[in-house]
Amino acid sequence: MKKPIFNASLMCMDILHVKEQISILNKRIDMYHADIMDGHFAKNITLSPMFVKEISKIATKPIDCHLMVENPGDYIEELAKAGADIITCHAETINHEAFRLIDRIISLGCRFGLALNPATPLVYAKHYLNRVKLLTIMTVDIGYSGSKFVPEALDKIREAKAYREEHNLDYIIQVDGACNIANFKAMDEAGAEGYAMGNTGLFGLDRDLNKAIDFMYRDFEIATKN
Repeated sequence: MKKPIFNASLMCMDILHVKEQISILNKRIDMYHADIMDGHFAKNITLSPMFVKEISKIATKPIDCHLMVENPGDYIEELAKAGADIITCHAETINHEAFRLIDRIISLGCRFGLALNPATPLVYAKHYLNRVKLLTIMTVDIGYSGSKFVPEALDKIREAKAYREEHNLDYIIQVDGACNIANFKAMDEAGAEGYAMGNTGLFGLDRDLNKAIDFMYRDFEIATKN
Protein backbone atom coordinates (compact mmCIF):
# COMPACT_ATOMS: atom_id res chain seq x y z
CA MET A 1 0.00 0.00 0.00
CA LYS A 2 1.34 3.42 -0.98
CA LYS A 3 2.14 5.95 1.69
CA PRO A 4 -0.38 8.82 1.68
CA ILE A 5 0.89 12.21 0.55
CA PHE A 6 0.18 14.99 3.06
CA ASN A 7 0.13 18.47 1.56
CA ALA A 8 0.09 21.30 4.14
CA SER A 9 -2.32 24.10 3.24
CA LEU A 10 -0.36 27.28 3.88
CA MET A 11 -3.42 29.53 4.12
CA CYS A 12 -4.18 27.77 7.41
CA MET A 13 -0.78 28.16 9.03
CA ASP A 14 0.06 30.65 11.78
CA ILE A 15 1.16 33.65 9.72
CA LEU A 16 2.88 35.17 12.76
CA HIS A 17 5.28 32.20 12.90
CA VAL A 18 5.85 31.32 9.26
CA LYS A 19 9.57 30.55 9.39
CA GLU A 20 9.25 28.41 12.51
CA GLN A 21 6.31 26.45 11.10
CA ILE A 22 7.95 25.86 7.72
CA SER A 23 11.06 24.53 9.47
CA ILE A 24 8.85 21.96 11.24
CA LEU A 25 6.77 21.09 8.18
CA ASN A 26 9.91 20.61 6.06
CA LYS A 27 10.77 17.60 8.21
CA ARG A 28 7.33 16.06 8.51
CA ILE A 29 5.08 16.58 5.48
CA ASP A 30 5.39 15.83 1.77
CA MET A 31 4.28 18.98 -0.05
CA TYR A 32 3.05 22.54 0.38
CA HIS A 33 -0.32 23.72 -0.89
CA ALA A 34 -0.60 27.45 -1.64
CA ASP A 35 -4.15 28.63 -2.29
CA ILE A 36 -4.27 31.73 -4.45
CA MET A 37 -7.73 33.32 -4.69
CA ASP A 38 -8.79 36.53 -6.41
CA GLY A 39 -12.08 37.29 -4.66
CA HIS A 40 -14.01 36.53 -7.86
CA PHE A 41 -13.78 32.86 -8.84
CA ALA A 42 -13.45 32.06 -5.14
CA LYS A 43 -15.08 34.60 -2.84
CA ASN A 44 -12.01 35.08 -0.69
CA ILE A 45 -8.51 36.51 -1.02
CA THR A 46 -5.72 34.39 0.41
CA LEU A 47 -2.08 33.94 -0.63
CA SER A 48 -0.10 35.54 -3.47
CA PRO A 49 2.85 34.88 -5.78
CA MET A 50 4.95 37.12 -3.52
CA PHE A 51 4.14 34.86 -0.57
CA VAL A 52 5.16 31.82 -2.62
CA LYS A 53 8.44 33.52 -3.53
CA GLU A 54 9.32 34.05 0.13
CA ILE A 55 8.22 30.55 1.18
CA SER A 56 10.27 28.96 -1.60
CA LYS A 57 13.43 30.37 -0.01
CA ILE A 58 13.00 28.13 3.04
CA ALA A 59 10.75 25.28 1.84
CA THR A 60 12.46 21.98 1.07
CA LYS A 61 9.35 20.21 -0.25
CA PRO A 62 7.49 20.85 -3.55
CA ILE A 63 5.06 23.75 -3.65
CA ASP A 64 1.70 23.22 -5.34
CA CYS A 65 0.08 26.54 -6.25
CA HIS A 66 -3.69 26.16 -6.49
CA LEU A 67 -5.12 28.93 -8.66
CA MET A 68 -8.71 29.67 -7.67
CA VAL A 69 -8.85 32.71 -9.93
CA GLU A 70 -10.83 33.80 -12.97
CA ASN A 71 -7.76 34.33 -15.16
CA PRO A 72 -5.06 31.78 -14.23
CA GLY A 73 -2.96 32.76 -17.23
CA ASP A 74 -2.15 36.05 -15.50
CA TYR A 75 -0.27 34.20 -12.74
CA ILE A 76 1.67 31.45 -14.48
CA GLU A 77 4.98 33.13 -15.27
CA GLU A 78 5.12 34.94 -11.94
CA LEU A 79 4.50 31.74 -10.00
CA ALA A 80 7.09 29.81 -11.98
CA LYS A 81 9.67 32.50 -11.17
CA ALA A 82 8.54 32.49 -7.54
CA GLY A 83 9.43 28.83 -7.14
CA ALA A 84 6.22 26.90 -7.81
CA ASP A 85 6.80 23.23 -8.60
CA ILE A 86 3.20 22.48 -9.59
CA ILE A 87 0.70 24.99 -10.95
CA THR A 88 -2.84 23.76 -10.46
CA CYS A 89 -5.61 25.38 -12.48
CA HIS A 90 -9.35 24.82 -12.31
CA ALA A 91 -10.95 23.18 -15.32
CA GLU A 92 -13.81 25.65 -14.92
CA THR A 93 -11.48 28.56 -15.77
CA ILE A 94 -9.17 27.15 -18.45
CA ASN A 95 -11.27 25.17 -20.91
CA HIS A 96 -11.37 28.04 -23.41
CA GLU A 97 -7.57 27.83 -23.75
CA ALA A 98 -6.55 24.74 -21.82
CA PHE A 99 -3.83 23.43 -24.13
CA ARG A 100 -2.18 26.83 -24.51
CA LEU A 101 -2.01 27.28 -20.73
CA ILE A 102 -0.79 23.74 -20.12
CA ASP A 103 2.00 24.22 -22.67
CA ARG A 104 3.04 27.45 -20.93
CA ILE A 105 3.17 25.78 -17.52
CA ILE A 106 5.26 22.87 -18.77
CA SER A 107 7.57 25.11 -20.82
CA LEU A 108 8.42 27.00 -17.61
CA GLY A 109 9.59 23.79 -15.92
CA CYS A 110 6.53 23.27 -13.73
CA ARG A 111 4.18 20.33 -13.54
CA PHE A 112 0.54 20.83 -14.53
CA GLY A 113 -2.06 20.25 -11.87
CA LEU A 114 -5.81 20.27 -12.41
CA ALA A 115 -8.59 20.94 -9.92
CA LEU A 116 -12.29 20.17 -10.26
CA ASN A 117 -15.03 21.70 -8.12
CA PRO A 118 -17.48 19.27 -6.49
CA ALA A 119 -20.16 19.89 -9.13
CA THR A 120 -17.79 19.64 -12.13
CA PRO A 121 -17.68 16.19 -13.79
CA LEU A 122 -14.42 14.48 -14.64
CA VAL A 123 -15.45 14.24 -18.29
CA TYR A 124 -15.19 18.03 -18.49
CA ALA A 125 -11.39 17.63 -18.61
CA LYS A 126 -11.01 14.25 -20.28
CA HIS A 127 -9.21 15.60 -23.37
CA TYR A 128 -6.17 16.72 -21.36
CA LEU A 129 -6.10 14.37 -18.38
CA ASN A 130 -3.09 12.74 -20.04
CA ARG A 131 -1.11 15.91 -19.28
CA VAL A 132 -2.11 16.16 -15.61
CA LYS A 133 0.40 15.20 -12.91
CA LEU A 134 -1.69 16.15 -9.85
CA LEU A 135 -5.48 15.84 -10.04
CA THR A 136 -7.19 17.66 -7.18
CA ILE A 137 -10.77 16.68 -6.47
CA MET A 138 -12.43 19.39 -4.40
CA THR A 139 -14.47 17.82 -1.63
CA VAL A 140 -15.90 21.14 -0.44
CA ASP A 141 -17.23 24.17 -2.27
CA ILE A 142 -14.29 26.51 -2.73
CA GLY A 143 -13.33 29.69 -0.91
CA TYR A 144 -13.16 29.11 2.81
CA SER A 145 -11.42 26.81 5.25
CA GLY A 146 -13.78 24.66 7.27
CA SER A 147 -16.46 24.29 4.58
CA LYS A 148 -18.89 21.36 4.64
CA PHE A 149 -17.78 18.04 3.16
CA VAL A 150 -19.51 17.10 -0.11
CA PRO A 151 -19.87 13.28 -0.12
CA GLU A 152 -20.89 13.24 -3.80
CA ALA A 153 -17.24 14.00 -4.62
CA LEU A 154 -16.31 10.46 -3.58
CA ASP A 155 -17.81 9.09 -6.78
CA LYS A 156 -15.54 11.38 -8.79
CA ILE A 157 -12.48 10.07 -6.91
CA ARG A 158 -13.50 6.51 -7.83
CA GLU A 159 -14.09 7.56 -11.43
CA ALA A 160 -10.71 9.31 -11.63
CA LYS A 161 -8.96 6.19 -10.34
CA ALA A 162 -10.76 3.92 -12.80
CA TYR A 163 -10.11 6.31 -15.69
CA ARG A 164 -6.39 6.46 -14.86
CA GLU A 165 -6.13 2.68 -14.85
CA GLU A 166 -8.16 2.28 -18.03
CA HIS A 167 -6.08 4.82 -19.95
CA ASN A 168 -2.69 4.07 -18.33
CA LEU A 169 -2.21 7.61 -16.99
CA ASP A 170 0.00 8.67 -14.09
CA TYR A 171 -1.66 11.54 -12.23
CA ILE A 172 -1.80 11.53 -8.43
CA ILE A 173 -5.33 11.83 -7.04
CA GLN A 174 -5.48 14.46 -4.31
CA VAL A 175 -8.48 15.55 -2.26
CA ASP A 176 -8.89 19.11 -1.01
CA GLY A 177 -11.43 20.02 1.63
CA ALA A 178 -12.50 18.52 4.97
CA CYS A 179 -9.52 16.16 5.08
CA ASN A 180 -9.85 14.98 8.66
CA ILE A 181 -10.62 11.97 10.83
CA ALA A 182 -14.32 12.10 9.95
CA ASN A 183 -13.65 11.66 6.23
CA PHE A 184 -10.25 9.94 5.86
CA LYS A 185 -11.72 6.44 5.64
CA ALA A 186 -14.18 7.29 2.85
CA MET A 187 -11.56 9.26 0.92
CA ASP A 188 -8.97 6.51 1.21
CA GLU A 189 -11.40 3.78 0.17
CA ALA A 190 -12.52 5.86 -2.83
CA GLY A 191 -8.92 6.07 -4.07
CA ALA A 192 -7.43 9.29 -2.71
CA GLU A 193 -3.63 9.32 -2.50
CA GLY A 194 -2.88 12.92 -1.51
CA TYR A 195 -4.53 15.13 1.09
CA ALA A 196 -4.50 18.93 1.29
CA MET A 197 -4.42 19.44 5.04
CA GLY A 198 -6.02 22.55 6.51
CA ASN A 199 -7.45 23.50 9.88
CA THR A 200 -9.69 20.56 10.73
CA GLY A 201 -7.14 17.90 9.87
CA LEU A 202 -3.86 19.57 10.84
CA PHE A 203 -3.34 23.14 11.97
CA GLY A 204 -6.35 23.30 14.27
CA LEU A 205 -5.51 20.11 16.14
CA ASP A 206 -3.02 21.70 18.53
CA ARG A 207 -1.22 25.03 18.96
CA ASP A 208 2.06 23.09 19.02
CA LEU A 209 2.56 22.22 15.34
CA ASN A 210 4.64 19.12 16.05
CA LYS A 211 1.82 17.77 18.21
CA ALA A 212 -0.73 18.71 15.55
CA ILE A 213 1.23 16.71 12.96
CA ASP A 214 1.41 13.76 15.36
CA PHE A 215 -2.38 13.93 15.73
CA MET A 216 -2.82 14.15 11.95
CA TYR A 217 -0.88 10.94 11.37
CA ARG A 218 -2.63 9.26 14.30
CA ASP A 219 -6.06 10.25 13.00
CA PHE A 220 -5.30 8.93 9.53
CA GLU A 221 -4.08 5.61 10.91
CA ILE A 222 -7.11 5.26 13.19
CA ALA A 223 -9.57 6.13 10.41
CA THR A 224 -8.03 4.00 7.67
CA LYS A 225 -6.43 1.21 9.75
CA ASN A 226 -3.22 1.85 7.77
